Amino acid sequence: MLNKLKNSRQNRKDQGFTIIEVLIVLAIAGLIMIIVFLAVPALQRNQRNQSSRTEANNLLSAAAEISANKAGAPVVAADSTAIIAASNAKVITTLTIEAETAASLPTETTAIIRLAAECNPALNETNAGTSRQIALLFLVETATATQIQCVNS
Repeated sequence: MLNKLKNSRQNRKDQGFTIIEVLIVLAIAGLIMIIVFLAVPALQRNQRNQSSRTEANNLLSAAAEISANKAGAPVVAADSTAIIAASNAKVITTLTIEAETAASLPTETTAIIRLAAECNPALNETNAGTSRQIALLFLVETATATQIQCVNS
């Protein structure tokens, strides 16, 4: 009897996987695929945002360097091309330099330097600052839209 039971188990194992086993494997594979498809866009968005933040800091450094080369005189609109070139910006291709009181907003490829301004962290906007301060506004992506970010020199 014991041999008969062993033989029946052996025959059953030789037949392959059951439908339930196959369905469980497919369900697990489906869950892994869903997780990957949900995670990849967020990772790409975070990478783009990090690139924008790095470029914003590089633009501010380049603006400070150009200002220092001009004996401390503030940067002007004509300096925007030189600032972008000095920062090696790839995402931000246009730089607008304006007074703190201006109300223009950045786009995905445009950043704005506001002269005599400092960032208001609560609003990601600028307030009046000293004559030597500059603030840079740029966009980052969120899960649903874009958001203005501000960094100080």
